Amino acid sequence: MPTDHIEIIGARENNLKDVSLRIPKRQITVFTGVSGSGKSSLVFDTIAAEAQRQLNETFTAFARSRLPRYGQPDVDSIDNLSAAVIVDQKRIGGNSRSTVGTITDISPLLRLLFSRIGEPYVGYSNVFSFNDPQGMCPECDGIGRTVTLDLDRFLDRSKSLNEGAIQHPDFAVGTWYWKIYANSGLFDNDQPLSDYDEARWQMLLHGDGGGIKVALEWQGGQIPSKYEGLADRFTRLYLKKDINEMSDRNREVFQRFVSATTCPVCQGARLNPTILSCKINGYDIAQLSALEVSKLVEVLAGIEAPTVAPVLESLRDRLQNLVTIGLGYLSLNRETTTLSGGESQRVKMVRHLSSSLIDMMYVFDEPSVGLHARDVHRLNELLVKLRDKGNTVLVVEHDRDVIEIADHVVDIGPRAGVYGGQVVYEGDVKQLGDAETLTGRHLGHKLPLKSEFRTPTGAIPIVDANLHNLKNVTVDIPTGVLTVVTGVAGSGKSTLINDVFLGQHPDAIVIDQSSVSTSTRSNTATYTGMMDGIRRLFAKANGVNAGLFSFNSTGACPNCQGLGIIYTDLAFMEGIKSPCEVCQGQRFKPEVLEHKLRGKSISEVLDLPAAEAVEFFTEKKLRDVLRAVNDVGLGYLKLGQPLSTLSGGECQRVKLATELHKAGSVYVMDEPTTGLHMSDISHLLDIIERLVDQGNSVVLIEHNLDVIKNADWIIDLGPEGGSQGGNIVFQGTPRDLLTVSGSYTAEFLRRDLEHLA
Repeated sequence: MPTDHIEIIGARENNLKDVSLRIPKRQITVFTGVSGSGKSSLVFDTIAAEAQRQLNETFTAFARSRLPRYGQPDVDSIDNLSAAVIVDQKRIGGNSRSTVGTITDISPLLRLLFSRIGEPYVGYSNVFSFNDPQGMCPECDGIGRTVTLDLDRFLDRSKSLNEGAIQHPDFAVGTWYWKIYANSGLFDNDQPLSDYDEARWQMLLHGDGGGIKVALEWQGGQIPSKYEGLADRFTRLYLKKDINEMSDRNREVFQRFVSATTCPVCQGARLNPTILSCKINGYDIAQLSALEVSKLVEVLAGIEAPTVAPVLESLRDRLQNLVTIGLGYLSLNRETTTLSGGESQRVKMVRHLSSSLIDMMYVFDEPSVGLHARDVHRLNELLVKLRDKGNTVLVVEHDRDVIEIADHVVDIGPRAGVYGGQVVYEGDVKQLGDAETLTGRHLGHKLPLKSEFRTPTGAIPIVDANLHNLKNVTVDIPTGVLTVVTGVAGSGKSTLINDVFLGQHPDAIVIDQSSVSTSTRSNTATYTGMMDGIRRLFAKANGVNAGLFSFNSTGACPNCQGLGIIYTDLAFMEGIKSPCEVCQGQRFKPEVLEHKLRGKSISEVLDLPAAEAVEFFTEKKLRDVLRAVNDVGLGYLKLGQPLSTLSGGECQRVKLATELHKAGSVYVMDEPTTGLHMSDISHLLDIIERLVDQGNSVVLIEHNLDVIKNADWIIDLGPEGGSQGGNIVFQGTPRDLLTVSGSYTAEFLRRDLEHLA
């Protein structure tokens, strides 16, 4: 039957080169290939995007205008698509009211349970929600903590208003807000705040209840305005807003001037006393929500109530899915903003596992990210479960253990960028091992255990760390060597390094998984900082202003505003992107392109791949950055290539390249193998070894066994996640780790080396 396969003909999105293939339905198909080869372009930008677009077209024009828009991918045809569920690595985000319980729809079931069998009866299920006015704590409005203005940080009482007594930048001398107080006539602007009497102090902070009017300058005149006390204004402008909805800059400034404490009324439970009085087997709903999921499963198992059996069964099933997927250490009240990308993806998976829909298409983006080798088999069980329900499962993945469960493999390559974009292998896993592709050659190839280990030059101590689940951890981070911090998800690795260690050493160079700006105006040259230097070179060579050579400034093509494309909005129909007819996609005015540097225009320079650009430029600063870009395996990237066209692995390596040429003594990297193909791991290790050989200390948080085998020093946390973690299970060389019992890392390292033998 033709509907047994998804038929793709002539896919050309991004770097794809007229790709045509047939993907079997109701099977697990894994897409492999080096980072940047075109996997995501095929799976997400072509197949998933077209499935979403066609599904949206089944709705009315009114409904479509309110749905996310998906442009038609550059492909001749795609047939036999199913409705797609995309489970990617984007952090869930949300605000302070979004928790693991709310995002997985487990909390509504728990609320229903309490409304039916909780004693005493206090109301319907909605009142058990901290987002409902009837249920929330009146003191903190259901947030669980109170944030107050810290006057000692906000005001320097030794100064006067004219001297800048108000420390917040929005109230700096000369600003609009500052003038409200300085021009009010209520204060001596040259008198230090410490000399104010009590009445003047209260007037500054809280006013007189709103009766005073002040005159404010506005467009050459004056307008009357109600006087508002400084503390009251800050509360209205900042404290009443959700911190998670602020910009990064505003959040950082805000946090400098406030103190956050657990709500004194509800003690962080978020609910009012009446709701908390309702209990099941001695637990109120806040106590159950605060339990680790694995413990909550045990508590619910002890509840016998035939009248709510379906609710209990559904609760246990969803909670067990969280445990199965390796998230048993989370609690339902954990805010979604604190979840990592890998945790976010696995939480999203749980939402779909209890669905009764079949013949869907599930699309996953490296679901093994953030998982210890011990937990990958749990992930595989869930992928198989989805397939066995009659769904098509498409997975972009680098992990050998995930690739091995595939019914069908599509290998994209042969290399990355302009050198990729083709199907180099299609078939089963067994034959992939014999294929002459990078994936085929590295599928059975594993790196050996390091034979010689560096001697530390010193140590950086961490003493009695007890943040989150750490249990008074005292450990030395050795200097002058490569240290790898390992352990199962939730064991405390990130807390120990990203929170405690970096808190002590804020000058360390950090290469983490935070997102890279991927706007259409951000490209390789702008992100790595090369663009300013390139513009200055052009300006000096031609005796003109450097702003001419920016497509965000005076040199931009006026027709497309420097975008290189024209976007035509067709209301409820999908918009059309077309190359700018004036600049032909080059982004600059014609007269700008007449200016040359060593025979090339600015557009031609931005079209150079990094491998060629390192030969074109003779300037040391630019060459250092370009060498770093080449060192991380991105020599094929063009200087002007928008970051929005890069894969996740490429974005992370661009970030790595921007840090490599900096001078630093301590480097901290959070799972640097994320998004990297097996063939790239040894290349990454070469870069890291070079950093250590230059006298730097490198600390990696990592699960990859090839990286663990090449460490000089291992710090293994665990033994489990959550409350069962937070201990140092082992510290020493990888060779010594092999002899340890009670460590999952040691167990899987032994298995790996046995397989290698």
